[in-house]
Amino acid sequence: MEIRAFRGLCPSPAVADQVVCVPYDVVDRAESAALAAGNPRSLLHVDRAEIDLPDDCSPYAEQVYAKARENFLRLQAEGALVREERPCVYLYRLTMGSHQQTGIVATVLARDYENGLVKKHEKTRPDKEDDRTKLIDTIGAQTGPILLAFRQTPELAGVCAELVTRPPEFDITAPDGIRHEVWRISAPAAVTEAFLAVPEVYIADGHHRAASGARVAALRRTRGDATEASEATLAVLFPSDELQILAYNRAVRTLNGHSKAEFLAALRNVVRVTAHGSDVPAGSCRASMYLDHEWFDLAWDAPTDADPVATLDVSVLQDRVLAPLLGIEDPRRSPEIEFIGGIRGTRELEERVNSGRAAVAFSMFPTTVDQVMAIADAGEIMPPKSTWFEPKLRSGFFIHCLD
Repeated sequence: MEIRAFRGLCPSPAVADQVVCVPYDVVDRAESAALAAGNPRSLLHVDRAEIDLPDDCSPYAEQVYAKARENFLRLQAEGALVREERPCVYLYRLTMGSHQQTGIVATVLARDYENGLVKKHEKTRPDKEDDRTKLIDTIGAQTGPILLAFRQTPELAGVCAELVTRPPEFDITAPDGIRHEVWRISAPAAVTEAFLAVPEVYIADGHHRAASGARVAALRRTRGDATEASEATLAVLFPSDELQILAYNRAVRTLNGHSKAEFLAALRNVVRVTAHGSDVPAGSCRASMYLDHEWFDLAWDAPTDADPVATLDVSVLQDRVLAPLLGIEDPRRSPEIEFIGGIRGTRELEERVNSGRAAVAFSMFPTTVDQVMAIADAGEIMPPKSTWFEPKLRSGFFIHCLD
């Protein structure tokens, strides 16, 4: 598969820690505003430009995209973002505690997204896709990369290992304790040529960014202002065996009219229930449930269905418990369910139930990267909120310009 170097924008080293920010889609408007407060160089002023407009302004209003472009041009004019002299690729290492992963930063071609070499496993929401498409086209750049997984090759591993032996261009430890190191590779041929042996890649995180990148490419072709750069999308490509998925937990607001005793009785008809359980399931085909100040262990036999989606723990919980017993027929739209990333821990589940914000909560065993790739290979779609990849990439270390 072909990946390409790009002549992008990088932050000035003197202010890089002020520019780089969390991905736009892991924070809401209030959180974005709080993170960017007092820091006009934060890329959140581009990715979430509504924070610089009145609170009653829709995040999809035309003035939001105009403000994003204004802020983006300002960061360049002030020297906070600097254009690279030549096309580069980068190596990007994230360290979270004992976990470490190193990815290749490059662009992937829109045609490979369209022809299925960039494999998907999620549906996208039209409003979110429209928003990123409008932003990318308006500012003429992609500020946040998609996270792609690939099956490592020995040659590529050797090339990358050799390139990270010198000091990085950027070495920043974020407020959450995650360390971000970036190496610039200004002679990228060894990396891009070695990557030709990789047959396909898998979207791990960033389906909306990937879809929007392809849409902007198609839009510019139609308009007649396409460039070689606009036919590509910014990505960080990680070996699949280095990625880490945490649990994606569930909290349900009501017991759907059941008393505690009625719910437990119905639950025992569909899964094995053990009282005085742990807050984290011991393995797959298990979940931990918090109800009325107590943890319960739930267990079931591994499904024999060959469908890789049906075998997921989140699918079993949805099909046996959430839909028939708690009335969550469509978890994408139901207001009765909330999804809590595993990075927040099980104390968050206890707090929601103890405070009355939820009636019951479920702590899940993480989906594996191999399961994600098997579902993508089968052309299937994963249930909503099945994976929480951690650590999260920071936006702003590298920006792909379309012109």
